[in-house]
Amino acid sequence: MEKQETIINIPMEHMKNVFGQFDNYIKKIERTLNVSIVARGEGIHVMGEEKAVEKAKNIFDNLIALSLRGNTITEQNVDYILSLSFEEKENKVLEIDKDLICHTIQGKPIKPKTLGQKQYVDAIREKMIVFGIGPAGTGKTYLAMAMAIQAFKNDEVSRIILTRPAIEAGEKLGFLPGDLQSKVDPYLRPLYDALYQIMGADSFMKNMEKGLIEVAPLAYMRGRTLDNAFIILDEAQNTTPAQMKMFLTRIGFGSKVVITGDATQKDLPSNQKSGLEVAERVLRKIDDIAFCTLTSKDVVRHPLVQKIVKAYEDYEVKKQAKSKTRGLTK
Repeated sequence: MEKQETIINIPMEHMKNVFGQFDNYIKKIERTLNVSIVARGEGIHVMGEEKAVEKAKNIFDNLIALSLRGNTITEQNVDYILSLSFEEKENKVLEIDKDLICHTIQGKPIKPKTLGQKQYVDAIREKMIVFGIGPAGTGKTYLAMAMAIQAFKNDEVSRIILTRPAIEAGEKLGFLPGDLQSKVDPYLRPLYDALYQIMGADSFMKNMEKGLIEVAPLAYMRGRTLDNAFIILDEAQNTTPAQMKMFLTRIGFGSKVVITGDATQKDLPSNQKSGLEVAERVLRKIDDIAFCTLTSKDVVRHPLVQKIVKAYEDYEVKKQAKSKTRGLTK
């Protein structure tokens, strides 16, 4: 293959952001694409096979554009753009970055960071009921929360209702002290954390006192009709089919619903079917209901979390393949 060299100009004030600490991002791009990168003045020289050099140029163009928009480039950004470059979709990153949902109380922008997250956010905008299914760290709950708060601020809904099944994650916690609210708060803590970060504790408490934001266990939904509300059911893999049916039939006029869950982290008894899995089979063909499946590619936590999720995904695939092989040989 013919060797090629190209020069990419990077504004001096953005070099540190694009290069990473100790030039880590440059080294990662070099290793992955098998190119040589040399920094000279306000630019870098990229040398290697023609196709690899072209890929590297596209990646740097995207990283520079993200930096110029005020983003802090992370290792996750670099990993994701590299993975997209092999599908020739690296330019989609700038499309994703344009989609601003809202800001946290500290002014940090909340945006989808992957194609899967972008499709999930678009589905929430367009559909009445959205199922967000995927592993930990894919932003299922956090993005749904951001969309709910934005809809509430824009007067698209009059209240936010957040719920999840109060079920222990494989541990017997015994009798918890305090009143009923104190007993259920530990189960709902992840929802509170996201609300505090996006809304601020004062705003959250004021709206909660007025009844405009409600955080409650799923059992409290029975017998209610929820009109003009943005409702989020979190940890839906821990619902029974009866609970899921009960929840879905609470939905009233003017409401929007997001149901999130990870089928691989079920805490129900082993002989109990998950309401999330049953709902996916029963409701998939109904209009105005969307199912968004997020994967390890959409994990936006520490890069190690992405590797852990991917390792478990590979393990489950191998396990299923072995089960099928055994079934065929019997």
